Amino acid sequence: MSSVYSTEYQMVIKALREARIASHITQDELARAFGRPQSFIAKVESGERRLDVVEFVKLCRLVHISPDSILRKIK
Repeated sequence: MSSVYSTEYQMVIKALREARIASHITQDELARAFGRPQSFIAKVESGERRLDVVEFVKLCRLVHISPDSILRKIK
């Protein structure tokens, strides 16, 4: 199934997922820190659910990456 989201948005999600994995954080651990069920993270990472800007910033902080480091890559 292809995503309806832009290439730039898909890049953002990929960067968040890679940062989560690099930080050795599971989807379940991230979801608990975020106060959401594990399925929330799974849906975000699969493109089934879109993040709003507040969620994006919070997820960045939880996976130890600065939001601007991702945003600077968007053309």
